[in-house]
Amino acid sequence: MRQIAIYGKGGIGKSTTTQNLTAALAVLGEKILQIGCDPKADSIRMLMGGKRQPSVLDTLRKEGEVNLDDILKVGFGGIKCVESGGPEPGVGCAGRGIITAIGMLENLGAYTDDLGYVFYDVLGDVVCGGFAMPMREGKAKEIYIVASGEMMALYAANNICKGIVKFAETGGTRLGGIICNSRNVDREKELVSAFAEKLGSRMIKFIPRDNIVQQAEIRKQTVIQYAPDSTQAQAYLDLARKIDENKHFVIPKPMEYEELEQLMIDLGVIE
Repeated sequence: MRQIAIYGKGGIGKSTTTQNLTAALAVLGEKILQIGCDPKADSIRMLMGGKRQPSVLDTLRKEGEVNLDDILKVGFGGIKCVESGGPEPGVGCAGRGIITAIGMLENLGAYTDDLGYVFYDVLGDVVCGGFAMPMREGKAKEIYIVASGEMMALYAANNICKGIVKFAETGGTRLGGIICNSRNVDREKELVSAFAEKLGSRMIKFIPRDNIVQQAEIRKQTVIQYAPDSTQAQAYLDLARKIDENKHFVIPKPMEYEELEQLMIDLGVIE
């Protein structure tokens, strides 16, 4: 069983990428558990046909106890879907919800022997110990970061790499690569490739920007479901194959902010 965490800046398309990735892996025959680690609890919505799923923490607050059938539902391609949820707005730490949810799922037997993959879709940057939990506790041995050619997306990715370095020895976590979710900015593919190389890693896949993603989401589906023969679906399938076959895992070498800025200057992205 491979346990993988997908990180990235808020709004970068991390959950969209993750859902299409797991849908693609399911089409390729893999058995998957996907755990949404975002307090918004929207990490598996497209896999569930747009249905909002009761989260672990919401169920715990309402019922006082949790049964696996209450929180684990089966979505597209037989993917097992769970949302960790978060605290009530303004109260508590959202990161603690991840810790509680994963511990509860382990105790309830969600991690079955037939699973090929467990995916953690984790909120934003590693600024809170709770959000670092999948790597800190050694749950996720592989980390993939969704980024674009925008400065703040790369800044966040660089910070996430600092978190990987911090927990690499104790948790055995490694960076598997950078997924570029394109925003159609100048020299994007070249920049993200150069950024990944500076880290000692690689850009594992460039996902083009295509309105078909929005069209699929309006219909409450992944692109893999909505348009399986489209160029965009093929991009996600290729990403799935690359991750499935990946053997290149590293402890990254994060840059200083000035180095990152200089990289963008050298490539002519900023003056």
